[in-house]
Amino acid sequence: MRKRGFTLIELLVVVSIIALLIAILLPSLQRARVQGKRTVSAANMRSIGIGIEMYAGDYGGSFPETSHGVAATRSWIFTLRPYLGDVDEVRICPADPKGRQRLAADGSSYVLNEYVAVRPLDPFGQPLPDEPDFTVKHRLKRPGETVTVFVCADNYTMGPTGDHTHSRIWFQPAPSVPWDKIRDDIQPDRYHVGGASRDNTKGSSNYLYADGHVTSITAEALKALADGRVNFARPRQ
Repeated sequence: MRKRGFTLIELLVVVSIIALLIAILLPSLQRARVQGKRTVSAANMRSIGIGIEMYAGDYGGSFPETSHGVAATRSWIFTLRPYLGDVDEVRICPADPKGRQRLAADGSSYVLNEYVAVRPLDPFGQPLPDEPDFTVKHRLKRPGETVTVFVCADNYTMGPTGDHTHSRIWFQPAPSVPWDKIRDDIQPDRYHVGGASRDNTKGSSNYLYADGHVTSITAEALKALADGRVNFARPRQ
């Protein structure tokens, strides 16, 4: 008796079914992978938040310093080491395409908000009279609405000098496009499925607040604030 094999049409049907299943499952797998990295990153940021809280407790409520105006060795990347477990794991986002380079360069995938980490001083080192100082944690009036840590931009400075945003100048001068300056510092679409959009509005990112909680915000929502000239980095009074 002759054995009956698969016909060409039957093979094509099987291949088509397999291709269809892959097309259905692949986006779900990609979303799950992105969600996993976002979850790990949120845990990293919460750990950094705990480190900041402990540091502030030891230094009169002050937030850690950044490399702005001081030696890079005083950057929070180094001064928080005693308060964190495996700091080399915590300071790198799993979704950062340059994470390994930042790790090797003593940098971080996360950057402190300039408003809480850098005192408002004039070129002579004197306090600016019209600019509030937000660098003392317990003086913040709305800690649950104050962002302390952002996820840095893909092309942000490597090494410990790339440890803070420049959020005070995101909206200066007035005719400038804030979204462009914001994207120079932070990555609003760090977690996205598929290719990134040109204006970085497809996806979301994590944000650590002064009360220790981490929130994911879509890049589209953040751009809407920027287009409305709302500086979401500035602590509310």
